[in-house]
Amino acid sequence: MFGALGEIITEKSGNLNLGVPGIMYFGGIAGLTSTFMYENVYCVNAGIEPSAALCVIMCLVASFLASALGGLIYSFLTITLRTNQNVTGLTLTILGSGVGNFFGGSLNKLAGGVGQVSVAVTSQAFRNYSLSLVNFFDGFTGKLRLGTLLFSYGFLTYVAIILAVAIWFFLSKTRTGLSLRAIGENTATADAAGINVTKYKYLATCIGAGISGLGGTYYVMNYIKGTWENQGTIEALGWLAVALVIFATWKSLRAIWGSYLFGVLYWAYNYIPGLSRSTLELFKMLPYVVTILVLLMVSMRKKKEDQPPQSLGIPYFREER
Repeated sequence: MFGALGEIITEKSGNLNLGVPGIMYFGGIAGLTSTFMYENVYCVNAGIEPSAALCVIMCLVASFLASALGGLIYSFLTITLRTNQNVTGLTLTILGSGVGNFFGGSLNKLAGGVGQVSVAVTSQAFRNYSLSLVNFFDGFTGKLRLGTLLFSYGFLTYVAIILAVAIWFFLSKTRTGLSLRAIGENTATADAAGINVTKYKYLATCIGAGISGLGGTYYVMNYIKGTWENQGTIEALGWLAVALVIFATWKSLRAIWGSYLFGVLYWAYNYIPGLSRSTLELFKMLPYVVTILVLLMVSMRKKKEDQPPQSLGIPYFREER
């Protein structure tokens, strides 16, 4: 969801950043590296116990800043130098993958071998949840086990939902958000109205990239429990986030339930026994098939509110206004 929410903000400004998978690599490796150096180097040498709160703060800040830096690179190339947005985004994906796996390999060497990287304190802090709250709701919902279904996740899950609502409010109810949408719809008109197009595009792309990078951190800290792997899963989830933007028709609230649907479709093969290798790959395709169907439906219905921003992916030259 983080990847999709960040890309929604970026695309509302008219920038099509296909570098989301690379941005998520930046976020994941930056968060892991910062907490690894703190937990396993600084704290070990100083003979002190790592602070869980400090670990979480360091991880989130490092992840956001590294990802925003990726967004800044994209912005400079596409807004200032006016390079092709599609090519730049794809290049950023390759760069992020290379940077992530390079530093991930370096951490493995420091830790003593492949798979030895561990930031247990940080990972546990990200995965902690209120057992009493889970038991309370499980107690009166019986076999439905709503407590386990709704409240047995780390805090980032709920941050993502709150963030989706906040982005909806920002884009729909605030003057700044409406100005950003105006740039994405008709950049020349927004510029003529006195809106600083370059400033808005830079900020939207960098902040959007920072949010997307938190998706990489969630995967590293929550799903694989504070280690590093180079199996390409972050990249696959990054492309899934791009597909989710289309599925949600550029609306952050739809991304909430859309992300859960995509999660069910993408990981369903884990719960179905006896699948062959080929059938397993077919199950992994389901979210993308659903996205294609949504694109077809949106194209046929032609509802304006479900269409992408009109200036999406189109470079703006003031001289051609």
